[in-house]
Amino acid sequence: MKKAGDPRHKLRREVVKLLFAESFTHQGGLNDNAKAILKMKDFLDDKIKKAAPAWPVDKLNRIDLAILRLAVYELTQSKTPPKVIIDEAVELAKEFGAESSPSFVNGVLGTIFKEKGEESDDKKSS
Repeated sequence: MKKAGDPRHKLRREVVKLLFAESFTHQGGLNDNAKAILKMKDFLDDKIKKAAPAWPVDKLNRIDLAILRLAVYELTQSKTPPKVIIDEAVELAKEFGAESSPSFVNGVLGTIFKEKGEESDDKKSS
């Protein structure tokens, strides 16, 4: 279990809150992470849409979408181990989301992680 005082967890919580608020109305004072994620929103949403085709992005629970955007951003842009990113996202979904959020977030991110691994394998064999 993550410690509430972990600075990385605190930062992720703050980013999720900002992204969630931004989904309702434009927010001033976004931090750099939230700004970077919003700049890549179309790319991130496309990844989410492909991983969860039965769930249109505009119909997703907004907190789940904020968590997924953060996690997909980290999966594609950081060197943090994917399992750590997925675990953190599931913890955030437990904290902020609905009862079904943790399993939904885990499933979507697992699909994206698996596809990312297959893309890496394809590049190695080319």
